[in-house]
Amino acid sequence: MTNSPLTPGIVPGRLPADKIAANFADHEAALDRHEAQVAADRCYFCHDAPCIAACPTGIDIPLFIRQIATGTPQAAATTIWSQNILGGMCARVCPTETLCEQACVREVAEGKPVEIGRLQRFATDTAMASGQHPFVRAASTGKSVAVVGAGPAGLACAHRLALHGHDVVVYERRPKPGGLNEYGIASYKTTGGFAQAEVEWLLRIGGISIKTGVELGRDVTLDGLLAAHDAVFLGIGLGGVNALRASGEDKGGVANAVDFIAELRQTGDLTTLPVGRDVVVIGGGMTAVDAAVQSKLLGAENVTIVYRRGQEKMSASGYEQEHATSAGVRIICNAAPVAVHGNGTVREVEFAYTVDGPDGLTLTEETFRLKADQVFKAIGQTLTGAPDGAAVAGGKITGLPPRVWAGGDCAAGGEDLTVTAVAQGRDAAEAINQFLMGVAG
Repeated sequence: MTNSPLTPGIVPGRLPADKIAANFADHEAALDRHEAQVAADRCYFCHDAPCIAACPTGIDIPLFIRQIATGTPQAAATTIWSQNILGGMCARVCPTETLCEQACVREVAEGKPVEIGRLQRFATDTAMASGQHPFVRAASTGKSVAVVGAGPAGLACAHRLALHGHDVVVYERRPKPGGLNEYGIASYKTTGGFAQAEVEWLLRIGGISIKTGVELGRDVTLDGLLAAHDAVFLGIGLGGVNALRASGEDKGGVANAVDFIAELRQTGDLTTLPVGRDVVVIGGGMTAVDAAVQSKLLGAENVTIVYRRGQEKMSASGYEQEHATSAGVRIICNAAPVAVHGNGTVREVEFAYTVDGPDGLTLTEETFRLKADQVFKAIGQTLTGAPDGAAVAGGKITGLPPRVWAGGDCAAGGEDLTVTAVAQGRDAAEAINQFLMGVAG
């Protein structure tokens, strides 16, 4: 982050330690065994289940819920993991309200879906607590694959490749594996070090080694990886952050929301993390909501999300928007930043009202200002460090040289969702396996 405790108005410890601890506790309690049985009994176990079609990883949801209902949660977890090896994290962070649960027949008929996400968490947590890994690695093929990026796409790809008997080396630029799950998700959604615990559990398949602090283009090259391995998978994510394109955005107190969230996730004592009194978050996605809510939980007095289009076009789900407003965050729509004001550090942000018409977004002459001592930019991320030989369009990788695959946020079709990244990494692993084994795909 560019901010520091010395920046005027941005200070740590706005709330006492016990209050902050309570604020950042698990925001949705796990189901116990009895609650899970009751929740599972609500499922109709549809034969042509719309919830399966709505899940990007295609989990057999009626089957795993039936397995919970019959008292075999570990079998349910295996059903989940066979399609989504990061099913524990996805149960915590997946927008189920707009995916599987929105498609649930109970939701359509009664307005109250089966609690698929919480049931998935119950099954995976129960099975992980047993200490067993349900998958056995195939005999070694002698083939080696480089996976660049230890985020959801890379980890899902690595696990599926190892399952098929290939040796996998994961190259990760950060100090820890996990990617978005470790560095980019609100702390209250994944408590107790779960992201690292899930990675450690995943690695029990064997055949996977992770090298941290290694960055593509700085420490290794694509040509070098292709020389050392039989195939390469790129799950490098989106490392850059879009600019506001407003005058004064380089002033003190203005930072990237993703950096704030990452620092928060890696801070051992949240009472030491500086936060402003008047925080403005610019953007309309999950990153904006996570930054805004966590600012409020750290003790910011006034937190406002400002989005340039209508609220119905915010990529953050309605559930997340309601969560933000219930935490005390104000949401202003149809406004875009035009200037950041202040003498060296931000004091106000000036916005112009917008009109979203058939010719696109236009700024009106009507403006307003919001008091701010801290501003977070959450207006999307961009691809950085695309390897030589990759075709890029719209900020995504669209084409690659032979023996190279890509998935997750960096690739076309990525949707900034853990579950989508897992699906792309898993599917890429299957394609790589077919290539390595000489099977026509």
